[in-house]
Amino acid sequence: MSRAQVRLERPGPRREREFLAAVRRSRALLRPWVVAPSTASAYRAYLRRLRRPSHDGYFVVLRASGALVGVINLSEIVQGALQSAYLGYYAFLPHAGQGHMRAGVRLVLRRAFGRLGLHRVEANIQPGNRASLALVRRLGFRREGFSPRYLRIAGRWRDHERWALLRENRAIRARRSTSPATPSGMKESRT
Repeated sequence: MSRAQVRLERPGPRREREFLAAVRRSRALLRPWVVAPSTASAYRAYLRRLRRPSHDGYFVVLRASGALVGVINLSEIVQGALQSAYLGYYAFLPHAGQGHMRAGVRLVLRRAFGRLGLHRVEANIQPGNRASLALVRRLGFRREGFSPRYLRIAGRWRDHERWALLRENRAIRARRSTSPATPSGMKESRT
């Protein structure tokens, strides 16, 4: 999947109806991994949260059709000595499993380590979420540990594996994976 097939878009009011329909359609896929905003008021609260300097969010959108593929969030962004953030993401049906989210996360990581100047991006993933674990492995994240009862999702405390990617590890991996199909000078979509 080429990054050129997807673009990033800032979440906004105009996608509310489409977003809520995608959440309804994808309920079984998302459960028990994430609780996505499923009402108009929850969606608007999500948009307000993204206005904080500690949060940055994106929709992954297909370039050809404009279809909403999924969501990627950077949260608890801390500058200064830490220069770190948490990465969260989820796909919508019928686009899951097609490589679109991997392409979108690559674009977000490029921004995180570039424009935001982060040193570290951490993803906390439930051990049973095989698709998400495979995604971070493919992107070069390293497993750092296991956190019992780490995060409360849908009213239950759930165990998570802690995975992280450092700026220097991403740069090394990017140099190794550069091919004629994805030149290192590829421009990302401006949204």
